[in-house]
Amino acid sequence: MEKCVTCGKELRPERAKKYDYCMSRACQEKNAKPLTMVAIGVNKAAEQYMILDEHTKDELASGKYHDQRRGSFGTSLPSPPATLTPNTPTKAPRPNPRPDAKPVRHPWSQRQQRLALLYNEQGLRPDEIAQKLKLSTYTVTQIILNARSRGKL
Repeated sequence: MEKCVTCGKELRPERAKKYDYCMSRACQEKNAKPLTMVAIGVNKAAEQYMILDEHTKDELASGKYHDQRRGSFGTSLPSPPATLTPNTPTKAPRPNPRPDAKPVRHPWSQRQQRLALLYNEQGLRPDEIAQKLKLSTYTVTQIILNARSRGKL
């Protein structure tokens, strides 16, 4: 019969199949290794959780669990501008099509907009976001559509 590596007690056969330590608190604290879990955004309805081991790290690095809703992992922020080399042609800045146009005023604050976009990236529906921010569903939808049209989402 197998024995515990810490205290020397005999292990039950079903325990000995997977572990080399017994169930006593001291032995578990000394020998049990925590598992690192990772949440993988699979779809809007639910996330899949996996144990982060070498195999999972390789799959993540290969892009197997790429979020289809975003152009990149984890953030919708634009990538940093590319550095220019002497031979790189530069584009001339586009002139403002309406120089006399006033800035657009929205019925929501910058803070509400940031939070709404963050919640949207996390997969919350507009009605759920509206409830959290105490806004109408219509306003939240307008925030998201406005961000999409400006290329921020």
